[in-house]
Amino acid sequence: MSPPRIASLVPSATETLVALGLGPCLVARTGFCIHPAEAVAAVPKVGGTKDVNLEKLKKLAPTHVVVNVDENRRDTAEALRDFVPQVIVTHPSRPEDNLALFEQLRAAFAGQPGVNERAAALSAEFTAALARCRAQAWPGEQVLYLIWREPWMTVARDTYISTLLAEVGWRTWPDVQGGEHGAGRYPALSGGEPWLADIDRVLLSSEPYRFGPAHVAEAQALCPQARVQLVDGELLSWWGVRGAAGLDYLRGLSQAT
Repeated sequence: MSPPRIASLVPSATETLVALGLGPCLVARTGFCIHPAEAVAAVPKVGGTKDVNLEKLKKLAPTHVVVNVDENRRDTAEALRDFVPQVIVTHPSRPEDNLALFEQLRAAFAGQPGVNERAAALSAEFTAALARCRAQAWPGEQVLYLIWREPWMTVARDTYISTLLAEVGWRTWPDVQGGEHGAGRYPALSGGEPWLADIDRVLLSSEPYRFGPAHVAEAQALCPQARVQLVDGELLSWWGVRGAAGLDYLRGLSQAT
């Protein structure tokens, strides 16, 4: 049997596929699929997550394409079905969904050497990290996780980011559910919301907007009484192989004074 020809249109998935030993099978990626750098450097880019160059991708003849409900457009996924034998749709929306993801990818590529064993190892590593989080009681905090400015944008409570933060007792605001997909999952703020006065901690993510030290005072003005800190957005929003490290990173943030 010929090895699969895999296109990954999701950064988290690309990194996870490499961790499963499938790096040599990658024939396409997006420009945002940058990890691990040495494994993806030679893999052709086919645009971004929202603007995939379908004609270029078609010429690369993938047998499998991995997409994500949040990251990719529905019409892209539908168009792929016209020329790709297997479109793998992912949608981790809470930390424990990583376990289902590892099984989903294992089942899709079980015929490749080492995939079953590596998937089991990733599942065990994640399960241990989740247990470390849940082994202690966390003081509750009201948190604003910012992903964009002008306008300020944050995350709904049913996103992967929000449910991850909840593992250390951090409750994100606003109190909204974003639904399965769409802009509602990442609400914009006016800056005048009454609940901003009750926020304990503001987290400035390194992605998709690259917040830096210059933005701390601006965020502090939004929530004057809150602690404002810069955080690694990749560790707090990338699922898959990065999930375990994200939980450990989150524990460290919560435990720091």
